Amino acid sequence: MRIGIIGAGVIGVSAAHALMRDGHEVTLLDPDGVANGASRGAAGAFAFADIIPLATPGILLQAPRWLFDPLGPLTVRPGYALQITPWLLRFFRASLPDRYEAACKAQARLMSHSKAALELLINDVKGEPLIRREGQLQVYDTKAAFEASKKSWQLREKAGIGYEALTSAGEIADLQPGLSSQFTHAMFTPGWMNTTDPKAWTEHVAESASRNGVTILHRKATRITHAADGATVETAEGAMHFDRVVLAAGAHSGELLKPLGLSFPLDTERGYNTTLPAGAFDLRTHVTFASHGFVVTRNFDGIRVGGAVELGGLKLPPNMKRADVLLEKAKRFMPSLSITGGKSWMGFRPSMPDSLPVIGTAPKMPNIVLAFGHGHLGLTQSAGTAELVADLVAGRPSNIDRAAYRPERFLGKAA
Repeated sequence: MRIGIIGAGVIGVSAAHALMRDGHEVTLLDPDGVANGASRGAAGAFAFADIIPLATPGILLQAPRWLFDPLGPLTVRPGYALQITPWLLRFFRASLPDRYEAACKAQARLMSHSKAALELLINDVKGEPLIRREGQLQVYDTKAAFEASKKSWQLREKAGIGYEALTSAGEIADLQPGLSSQFTHAMFTPGWMNTTDPKAWTEHVAESASRNGVTILHRKATRITHAADGATVETAEGAMHFDRVVLAAGAHSGELLKPLGLSFPLDTERGYNTTLPAGAFDLRTHVTFASHGFVVTRNFDGIRVGGAVELGGLKLPPNMKRADVLLEKAKRFMPSLSITGGKSWMGFRPSMPDSLPVIGTAPKMPNIVLAFGHGHLGLTQSAGTAELVADLVAGRPSNIDRAAYRPERFLGKAA
């Protein structure tokens, strides 16, 4: 079949590779080229241990303090508060215990599937030189925070995720020297993986796909139309007809769906980071500052400090003070960190209120496959999502139940 994919981020590129491997004729469309959106500035983690949704039980009690702190770990831009209210209502409903537990299980299934799919992809594209297998250290600066986290770690354990508890600054220093002694408790996940650079990884997969016949075009899709014999993508350079179209345009997917009569609660977790030059710190593992909403990781030979969630849509200008605040915190928590010479960045992470992606055929439009809404887990879930997309195109069952990610969960009776 002739397959068109809209979006050349890590989801679209991975899907292109999987569909090419199935023998399809694949064309990848993106006006900015490969990995120049959210995939460009990600932390670089394949965070398979992150099965906990953003909407957790009790978040309603914390929300007022967080949401209106403009520099806090989870905030809403004042100019966007009214517009995002419907999304927030769904977000709060997703934090109810039964929905939260179901989301954890669905996330764990997709993580396990994605981890296996990634190992196959690494082998297919000879990508091991771009992978780091150094684990992750999640640190806590109070015993109370550590104890409160144990329920989430027990859920991870049930999902088969291994970890080790560290209960002294000395044990932490053995794994990662140079952290402030205020961090006296931690969890270490030895199976955690990173890429040397998320853009380099995505480009590497794209180059492999291109060598094997995938066409990559710098074109902006302006409209999708569905027909019985396929789907058509309109661009400034003309219309292109395909047997199937895969929409993997991340946070920009919604604008292409509205003309089709589909409206999803898709918004953006605007993420900020600063990448410091080589020699900024002797980082030996990915470090997550759990109570502060940010991570520090290696990017090539440099250091990337980033994270937090700002709900602000696609149009408001970035608030780069958020990147500065994260850098200042990192300096306090890692006293020998050199914070000069860094480059700051902001990207749009496509987010659904239940923290689960949309993966499935568009309702009543079986020739359009949807694959977006992965939040901050796009890189992590990219290989697994690609396999599910390939299954949908082929009309075959998947290794996991796809029901939790179906588009219809947000469309109700209209679907």
